[in-house]
Amino acid sequence: MIEVELERSFLVKKFPEGFRNLPRKEIIDTYIPAEDRHPVVRIRKNGDKFEITKKQPIAEADSSEQTEHTIKLSKEEFGALSPVKGKRSRRVRYLKDYGEAKMELDVFQDDLAGLVIADFEFKDKATKDNFKMPDFCLVEITEEELFADGMLAGAGYGDSAKRLSELGYIKISP
Repeated sequence: MIEVELERSFLVKKFPEGFRNLPRKEIIDTYIPAEDRHPVVRIRKNGDKFEITKKQPIAEADSSEQTEHTIKLSKEEFGALSPVKGKRSRRVRYLKDYGEAKMELDVFQDDLAGLVIADFEFKDKATKDNFKMPDFCLVEITEEELFADGMLAGAGYGDSAKRLSELGYIKISP
């Protein structure tokens, strides 16, 4: 399946009220090939679903619009692919409708603990372009390659600590 994803990303400065009561799931990503600086192919365990996806920006200068090629996998197919050498990350994702957007609040685990990012997905370009940053967010990072999933995978908090500090980000935990 090929689709266009319209999305904007923000660093979270505080958890939104009631976030603990939101539906959530664990996400485990493996980005391949591990040797790439910023791999765009991922194998994902998304709650109890499994897939392989390739995401790429439609225009070089705008990461908020990407093509997303996804193939659903069976649990057995995922099991066969998951030992591949790659860059890994794990997060707990909280889900919520947020006005005309869908919010995915990612609380990173393991070596990225303390990093929380809110992604907002939109059904059309006008809604994406007119979206106002929520008050629980600190700053937009959509165009910051350092915070792309393929860059965060395999990294630790310290790898982005300098930039996070420059942006005024302070580690948070649930």
